[in-house]
Amino acid sequence: MREAQSPAESAAGGDPGGDAERLRRWRLVLGGGEADGTGRTLTGRDAAMDAALGALYGGAGAGGSRRTSGERSAGLGGSAPNVARWLGDIRTYFPASVVQVMQRDAIERLGLASLLLEPEMLEAVEPDVHLVGTLLSLNKAMPDTTRETARAVVRKVVEQLEKRLATRTRATLTGALDRSARINRPRHHDIDWNRTIRANLKNYLPEYRTVVPERLIGYGRASQSVKKEVILCIDQSGSMAASVVHASVFGAVLASMRSIATRLVVFDTAVVDLTDQLDDPVDVLFGTQLGGGTDINRALAYCQSKITRPADTVVVLISDLYEGGIRDEMLKRVAAMKGAGVEFVTLLALSDEGAPAYDREHAAALAALGTPAFACTPDLFPDVMAAALEKRPLPVP
Repeated sequence: MREAQSPAESAAGGDPGGDAERLRRWRLVLGGGEADGTGRTLTGRDAAMDAALGALYGGAGAGGSRRTSGERSAGLGGSAPNVARWLGDIRTYFPASVVQVMQRDAIERLGLASLLLEPEMLEAVEPDVHLVGTLLSLNKAMPDTTRETARAVVRKVVEQLEKRLATRTRATLTGALDRSARINRPRHHDIDWNRTIRANLKNYLPEYRTVVPERLIGYGRASQSVKKEVILCIDQSGSMAASVVHASVFGAVLASMRSIATRLVVFDTAVVDLTDQLDDPVDVLFGTQLGGGTDINRALAYCQSKITRPADTVVVLISDLYEGGIRDEMLKRVAAMKGAGVEFVTLLALSDEGAPAYDREHAAALAALGTPAFACTPDLFPDVMAAALEKRPLPVP
């Protein structure tokens, strides 16, 4: 069996034009020192990039740097000037998507969350969903001098999400609402002639060159009235931060549609109804309190009490299902709502973060009730809601 080659040996046998670039990339990845095997010395911009990477990934903790000959330094020292300088450096040397990952790692690895309470830090960061989650978790400890800056950061992320998601969501759900409102005995001016003709093509009479419409398809006259009620029930435990952000944006989009009556409820061990703040998702987000326990049963009891038209209601539970309340009662409530005609949707996450951790036993119990629990990306959510509104099988990934 052939022995594995070092990066330098691999590069030496490849395309001569790509050798230097491959060695450069390996050097940046491995961080220098005798063990990296590249023999490459970095200068100029590459040296600055290496220093920025080393401050985060070089191995020391938040307390400072450790440095031996040929090794990366590590740590930002925990001081605001050092962190601000580092944030500026990574925005100079790396694209926004990489900057967001590095910021997230810095908060987790180096314990920099407390520094986000300083306005100067917030002005230096690259806003993204994960940063918003961190800010919301710090909400109660946030001084007044920071709060307005934090709201500006959160609003920038919310506006980006709305721009990406709102148009498609409205178009998809408007179509679903129209289809769910079709009736088979419409008045003449409410007939959908295109669909009526397609549905009656089997009744085409060649000799008369016409279709006999045995079945008329049309729309209800009250097309601008409220057709459906949607209740978003969102777990605000710390692990659900990205889901809370996306759900708040979708809640505001749904609330902007006249034909959907939208209610937004967040919960941990307590239940908070934020429906009156749905016109501004930033207010919704600052009304949440990430962290704490979970009582799904209590939250569903509240949602159940607000249902007035079960057959026209969709309840969306967004939770990792780690129930701290009464499990059997939770399942009984779901069964009761479904039995009354409610469309019940369980999302383990509403984010782009991939497969989440969740309580598999509870997920299996809900699936046995005919409510499969699954993670959903923001891009898939409009299709999930459209299927629920039309009472079709959900597009489970």
